[in-house]
Amino acid sequence: MKKLFLSILVLSVVACKKNPEQPGVNSVDSTAQVKTDSTAVPKLSEAEKKEVLKKTNDEILQTLKNKDYKKIADFIHPEKGIRFSMYAFVNLKEDKHFSKADFEKYVETPTQFTWGAHDGSGDPYKETIKNYLGKWVFSKDFTTSSYSYNEFQGKGNSLNNLQEIYPKHDFTENFIKGTEKYGDMDWKTLRFVYEEFQGKLYLIAVINDQWTI
Repeated sequence: MKKLFLSILVLSVVACKKNPEQPGVNSVDSTAQVKTDSTAVPKLSEAEKKEVLKKTNDEILQTLKNKDYKKIADFIHPEKGIRFSMYAFVNLKEDKHFSKADFEKYVETPTQFTWGAHDGSGDPYKETIKNYLGKWVFSKDFTTSSYSYNEFQGKGNSLNNLQEIYPKHDFTENFIKGTEKYGDMDWKTLRFVYEEFQGKLYLIAVINDQWTI
Protein backbone atom coordinates (compact mmCIF):
# COMPACT_ATOMS: atom_id res chain seq x y z
CA MET A 1 0.00 0.00 0.00
CA LYS A 2 2.88 2.37 0.89
CA LYS A 3 4.58 1.53 -2.43
CA LEU A 4 1.40 2.36 -4.30
CA PHE A 5 1.08 5.70 -2.48
CA LEU A 6 4.71 6.58 -3.21
CA SER A 7 4.24 5.73 -6.89
CA ILE A 8 1.23 8.05 -7.17
CA LEU A 9 3.11 10.85 -5.38
CA VAL A 10 6.08 10.57 -7.77
CA LEU A 11 3.82 10.65 -10.83
CA SER A 12 2.06 13.77 -9.51
CA VAL A 13 5.36 15.61 -8.98
CA VAL A 14 6.55 14.73 -12.49
CA ALA A 15 3.28 15.89 -14.00
CA CYS A 16 3.49 19.24 -12.21
CA LYS A 17 7.02 19.79 -13.52
CA LYS A 18 5.89 19.11 -17.08
CA ASN A 19 2.88 21.48 -16.76
CA PRO A 20 3.97 24.31 -14.46
CA GLU A 21 1.24 26.61 -15.77
CA GLN A 22 -2.13 25.48 -14.45
CA PRO A 23 -5.60 26.54 -15.68
CA GLY A 24 -7.11 29.24 -13.52
CA VAL A 25 -3.75 30.76 -12.64
CA ASN A 26 -3.01 34.27 -13.94
CA SER A 27 -1.49 33.14 -17.22
CA VAL A 28 -0.96 35.47 -20.17
CA ASP A 29 -2.56 34.63 -23.51
CA SER A 30 0.16 35.44 -26.03
CA THR A 31 -2.45 35.65 -28.78
CA ALA A 32 -4.40 38.41 -27.08
CA GLN A 33 -4.11 41.73 -28.91
CA VAL A 34 -5.39 45.19 -28.16
CA LYS A 35 -8.24 45.85 -30.56
CA THR A 36 -8.27 49.07 -32.54
CA ASP A 37 -11.02 50.59 -34.61
CA SER A 38 -9.94 49.53 -38.08
CA THR A 39 -13.21 50.84 -39.57
CA ALA A 40 -12.35 54.49 -38.95
CA VAL A 41 -11.97 56.23 -42.30
CA PRO A 42 -10.28 59.63 -42.57
CA LYS A 43 -12.41 62.43 -43.99
CA LEU A 44 -11.71 63.67 -47.48
CA SER A 45 -9.82 66.90 -47.87
CA GLU A 46 -11.55 69.79 -49.65
CA ALA A 47 -9.48 69.23 -52.79
CA GLU A 48 -10.20 65.50 -52.78
CA LYS A 49 -13.90 66.16 -52.22
CA LYS A 50 -14.11 68.53 -55.18
CA GLU A 51 -12.43 66.00 -57.44
CA VAL A 52 -14.60 63.11 -56.26
CA LEU A 53 -17.82 65.09 -56.56
CA LYS A 54 -17.07 66.21 -60.12
CA LYS A 55 -16.42 62.61 -61.10
CA THR A 56 -19.51 61.35 -59.26
CA ASN A 57 -21.68 64.08 -60.77
CA ASP A 58 -20.58 63.14 -64.29
CA GLU A 59 -21.12 59.44 -63.63
CA ILE A 60 -24.67 60.04 -62.44
CA LEU A 61 -25.45 62.17 -65.50
CA GLN A 62 -24.06 59.53 -67.84
CA THR A 63 -26.04 56.83 -66.05
CA LEU A 64 -29.23 58.84 -66.53
CA LYS A 65 -28.39 59.47 -70.18
CA ASN A 66 -27.84 55.74 -70.70
CA LYS A 67 -31.19 55.06 -68.99
CA ASP A 68 -29.44 52.63 -66.68
CA TYR A 69 -31.79 53.56 -63.88
CA LYS A 70 -31.11 50.50 -61.74
CA LYS A 71 -27.49 51.62 -61.40
CA ILE A 72 -28.61 54.86 -59.74
CA ALA A 73 -29.03 52.80 -56.56
CA ASP A 74 -25.23 52.54 -56.34
CA PHE A 75 -25.07 56.27 -55.62
CA ILE A 76 -27.84 56.38 -52.98
CA HIS A 77 -26.95 56.88 -49.33
CA PRO A 78 -27.13 53.45 -47.61
CA GLU A 79 -28.82 54.78 -44.47
CA LYS A 80 -30.55 58.05 -45.38
CA GLY A 81 -31.87 57.09 -48.79
CA ILE A 82 -32.73 59.69 -51.41
CA ARG A 83 -35.29 62.50 -51.86
CA PHE A 84 -36.55 63.85 -55.19
CA SER A 85 -37.78 67.43 -55.48
CA MET A 86 -39.55 68.54 -58.65
CA TYR A 87 -38.65 72.19 -58.11
CA ALA A 88 -36.12 74.29 -56.19
CA PHE A 89 -38.28 74.39 -53.07
CA VAL A 90 -37.66 71.22 -51.06
CA ASN A 91 -40.80 70.05 -49.28
CA LEU A 92 -39.86 67.47 -46.66
CA LYS A 93 -43.48 66.39 -46.19
CA GLU A 94 -44.51 65.99 -49.83
CA ASP A 95 -41.38 65.33 -51.90
CA LYS A 96 -40.89 61.66 -52.71
CA HIS A 97 -38.32 59.87 -50.58
CA PHE A 98 -36.98 56.32 -51.00
CA SER A 99 -34.69 54.18 -48.94
CA LYS A 100 -32.01 52.53 -51.04
CA ALA A 101 -33.78 49.19 -50.65
CA ASP A 102 -37.15 50.58 -51.78
CA PHE A 103 -35.59 52.31 -54.78
CA GLU A 104 -34.02 49.02 -55.86
CA LYS A 105 -37.33 47.25 -55.27
CA TYR A 106 -39.49 49.57 -57.38
CA VAL A 107 -37.18 50.96 -60.05
CA GLU A 108 -37.92 48.14 -62.49
CA THR A 109 -41.65 47.94 -61.74
CA PRO A 110 -44.69 49.71 -63.27
CA THR A 111 -45.64 51.11 -59.85
CA GLN A 112 -46.52 54.79 -60.05
CA PHE A 113 -45.70 57.34 -57.36
CA THR A 114 -46.81 60.91 -56.75
CA TRP A 115 -43.70 63.05 -57.06
CA GLY A 116 -45.27 66.42 -56.37
CA ALA A 117 -47.56 68.86 -58.15
CA HIS A 118 -47.15 70.70 -61.42
CA ASP A 119 -46.44 74.38 -61.03
CA GLY A 120 -49.36 76.49 -62.22
CA SER A 121 -52.06 73.82 -62.46
CA GLY A 122 -51.31 72.15 -59.16
CA ASP A 123 -52.11 68.79 -60.69
CA PRO A 124 -50.30 65.87 -59.03
CA TYR A 125 -47.49 64.38 -61.08
CA LYS A 126 -47.70 60.59 -61.08
CA GLU A 127 -45.12 58.41 -62.80
CA THR A 128 -43.01 55.30 -62.41
CA ILE A 129 -39.46 55.79 -61.15
CA LYS A 130 -38.03 55.15 -64.61
CA ASN A 131 -40.35 57.65 -66.30
CA TYR A 132 -39.77 60.28 -63.65
CA LEU A 133 -36.01 59.96 -64.06
CA GLY A 134 -36.24 59.97 -67.86
CA LYS A 135 -38.95 62.58 -68.42
CA TRP A 136 -38.47 64.97 -65.51
CA VAL A 137 -35.04 64.61 -63.91
CA PHE A 138 -33.19 64.23 -67.21
CA SER A 139 -35.57 66.29 -69.31
CA LYS A 140 -32.58 67.74 -71.14
CA ASP A 141 -29.13 66.38 -71.89
CA PHE A 142 -27.35 67.60 -68.78
CA THR A 143 -24.09 65.97 -69.87
CA THR A 144 -23.63 69.13 -71.96
CA SER A 145 -24.51 71.50 -69.12
CA SER A 146 -22.45 74.03 -67.20
CA TYR A 147 -21.11 72.53 -63.96
CA SER A 148 -20.66 74.20 -60.59
CA TYR A 149 -19.74 73.07 -57.08
CA ASN A 150 -21.66 74.54 -54.14
CA GLU A 151 -22.75 77.42 -56.35
CA PHE A 152 -26.13 78.29 -57.88
CA GLN A 153 -26.26 79.20 -61.56
CA GLY A 154 -29.95 78.83 -62.25
CA LYS A 155 -31.98 81.41 -60.35
CA GLY A 156 -35.70 81.66 -60.94
CA ASN A 157 -38.76 83.01 -59.19
CA SER A 158 -39.34 79.98 -56.96
CA LEU A 159 -37.88 79.77 -53.47
CA ASN A 160 -34.60 77.87 -53.33
CA ASN A 161 -34.23 76.44 -49.82
CA LEU A 162 -31.54 73.83 -50.51
CA GLN A 163 -29.05 75.31 -48.07
CA GLU A 164 -31.68 75.59 -45.36
CA ILE A 165 -32.81 71.99 -45.70
CA TYR A 166 -29.32 70.58 -46.25
CA PRO A 167 -27.01 72.86 -44.24
CA LYS A 168 -23.30 72.11 -44.47
CA HIS A 169 -23.95 69.62 -47.27
CA ASP A 170 -22.10 69.75 -50.57
CA PHE A 171 -24.03 69.94 -53.82
CA THR A 172 -23.30 70.00 -57.52
CA GLU A 173 -25.32 71.89 -60.12
CA ASN A 174 -25.75 71.26 -63.82
CA PHE A 175 -27.18 74.27 -65.62
CA ILE A 176 -28.54 74.63 -69.15
CA LYS A 177 -29.24 78.23 -70.07
CA GLY A 178 -32.41 79.29 -71.83
CA THR A 179 -32.81 80.16 -75.49
CA GLU A 180 -33.32 83.54 -77.11
CA LYS A 181 -36.59 82.29 -78.57
CA TYR A 182 -38.14 82.11 -75.10
CA GLY A 183 -36.31 85.07 -73.62
CA ASP A 184 -33.91 82.75 -71.77
CA MET A 185 -36.76 81.66 -69.52
CA ASP A 186 -36.60 78.03 -70.64
CA TRP A 187 -33.44 77.36 -68.62
CA LYS A 188 -33.20 74.20 -66.51
CA THR A 189 -30.90 72.97 -63.81
CA LEU A 190 -30.30 69.69 -62.02
CA ARG A 191 -28.76 69.58 -58.55
CA PHE A 192 -27.34 66.68 -56.58
CA VAL A 193 -26.87 66.88 -52.80
CA TYR A 194 -24.36 64.60 -51.08
CA GLU A 195 -23.44 63.32 -47.66
CA GLU A 196 -20.29 61.50 -46.64
CA PHE A 197 -20.64 58.01 -45.16
CA GLN A 198 -17.69 55.79 -44.23
CA GLY A 199 -15.31 57.76 -46.40
CA LYS A 200 -17.55 57.85 -49.48
CA LEU A 201 -19.92 60.52 -50.80
CA TYR A 202 -23.48 59.43 -51.51
CA LEU A 203 -26.56 61.06 -53.00
CA ILE A 204 -29.25 62.13 -50.53
CA ALA A 205 -31.22 64.46 -52.82
CA VAL A 206 -31.98 65.16 -56.47
CA ILE A 207 -33.46 68.60 -57.11
CA ASN A 208 -34.71 69.99 -60.41
CA ASP A 209 -35.16 73.70 -60.97
CA GLN A 210 -36.60 75.85 -63.75
CA TRP A 211 -38.56 79.02 -64.32
CA THR A 212 -41.97 78.70 -62.69
CA ILE A 213 -45.20 80.60 -63.25
